[in-house]
Amino acid sequence: MSFAPIGRRRWLRTALGAAGMALVLPGAKANPAAVTPIRELCDSLLGVMRAGQGTPFGQRFATLAPAVERAFDLSAILQLSVGPSWSTLSSDQQAVLMTAFRRYTVANYVNSFDNYNGQRIDISPDTKDLPNGELVAQTRIVSSSGESHQLDYVMRQEGGGWKAVDVLADGSISRVAVQRSDFRRLVSRGGAQALIESLNQKTTDLSGGALS
Repeated sequence: MSFAPIGRRRWLRTALGAAGMALVLPGAKANPAAVTPIRELCDSLLGVMRAGQGTPFGQRFATLAPAVERAFDLSAILQLSVGPSWSTLSSDQQAVLMTAFRRYTVANYVNSFDNYNGQRIDISPDTKDLPNGELVAQTRIVSSSGESHQLDYVMRQEGGGWKAVDVLADGSISRVAVQRSDFRRLVSRGGAQALIESLNQKTTDLSGGALS
């Protein structure tokens, strides 16, 4: 898989019918604590890219999973994506759904970042404030030919640390907004089990059957 289309392939393709989140951000300032988990994530992404498809998918998955879990508040993202229905699910359903969502999220990154051809990931030392107290950590994926895609991470401070609660492709299209439409449709039609089965199938497809 070529690296350049990552942003469009993973977000823009599914967002054709969705409204992007156009953010008007105030001036930038440095917040190293908010940038650190994203810097660690990007380092791990470059690592699995260099490992490439010659390394078993499961091995790359195991390598990347800790960085994804440190960088993202997966529980908050899932609850926001499912919406009000989340509170109606049993604790067992929530736990199974969380496991399926975690595996899908990591598998999606491993599948997307599976090839290295001299790309780099530029990480801005500055963050941008949002009105609700969250911050935006800014990164840019640059191919060896100079083509670039912007991936920005919306960071929220929880328990003294910062974690991402959304990713903005090309600076404006919210992954959570696109995901929310899909997740809520599945839950409304078939309950938590429909979403669990969908996530598990996507994980299987993304991993080429390595994760099932």
